[in-house]
Amino acid sequence: MEEGAWGLSSGTFYVPGNYAPPEEIEELAKVVAPYGGSYTSHYRDESTYSVGLIAAVDEVINVGRVAGIPAILTHVKALGPFVWGYGTAIVQRVERAREEGIQVFADQYPYTASATGLEAALLPRWSQAGGRDSLMARLDDPPTLERIKEGMIEGLARRGGADRIQFRRYRPNESIEGQLLSEVAADRDQHPIDTAIELIKAGSVSIVSYNMNDEDVETLMVQPWTMTSSDGGLVPLNEGVPHPRSYGTFARKIRLYVQEKGVVTLEHAIRSMTSLPAQVFGMTNRGMLRAGMTADIAIFDLDAVRDLAEYQDPHHYSEGMIHVFVNGKAAIRDGVFTGIRAGRVLRKQTRDIS
Repeated sequence: MEEGAWGLSSGTFYVPGNYAPPEEIEELAKVVAPYGGSYTSHYRDESTYSVGLIAAVDEVINVGRVAGIPAILTHVKALGPFVWGYGTAIVQRVERAREEGIQVFADQYPYTASATGLEAALLPRWSQAGGRDSLMARLDDPPTLERIKEGMIEGLARRGGADRIQFRRYRPNESIEGQLLSEVAADRDQHPIDTAIELIKAGSVSIVSYNMNDEDVETLMVQPWTMTSSDGGLVPLNEGVPHPRSYGTFARKIRLYVQEKGVVTLEHAIRSMTSLPAQVFGMTNRGMLRAGMTADIAIFDLDAVRDLAEYQDPHHYSEGMIHVFVNGKAAIRDGVFTGIRAGRVLRKQTRDIS
């Protein structure tokens, strides 16, 4: 924190973060509090993997309560048919906490598919303990393999089945990128679970998972405490079949959810991308058009802005941005990249608490 970190983040859905008990995270979050930091979490369960979706949301809220810092549900969602419709319950939990005085927020990407690893999506958590070598040993042990398969069948059901899992990056065999697990299994004349195990044994498997419904996405989107985020990493141009969010998140929200569906107003959408995140993380000189503040400015044509990245064909930049200024420098002018890279690492300015 003294070096400029903005707070504490966790990935308790994933190995090894899921082995950390809530009490451990609460103690770490207390260290963040004197520096004015926040806690953001890919929470422990977005479905029915372990503690359940609502208990996982409550855990994040309680960290904020105990530590006295803002708590953020990152890429908030109700994952899979077992919990479709739970968006309303998430909202109720957050609203109740906010009435109590806890600063609870969320961020969200405007898609009904997520992205993760096949291992995280299907494998039981216990099977991943000790790292990849330990997992491989368990997969090679017939009795243990049968237990793992039972857990994977449950995991596949949570995701909605093999036709809802699409491969986005698989270096051992790039020919399957963009295909569904059901398609690859059919080509191999295998059960999808057997195909998944073969792929996992050969290397890391990145997937897109079609697991959300529109109602939950929109229920969470309209909340005044929900920020817009991509949850997408930088991807090499034209490599693999990545989730389109890395290219299209912000343009998609404006085009689909403002212009076409009218789920939120333009003002609501822009706030969720700009001043709200700045407020949540304490970026006092960013996020608004105001004299003296840093000039991070996007000027776009409302009628032309749109995302072009598709799930099967994601490597396309969005349209409609006329001028983009980063730290006061023109990164895009008249729709063309200028070559100026004015971005820089942002560090939180913290007070001396010694």
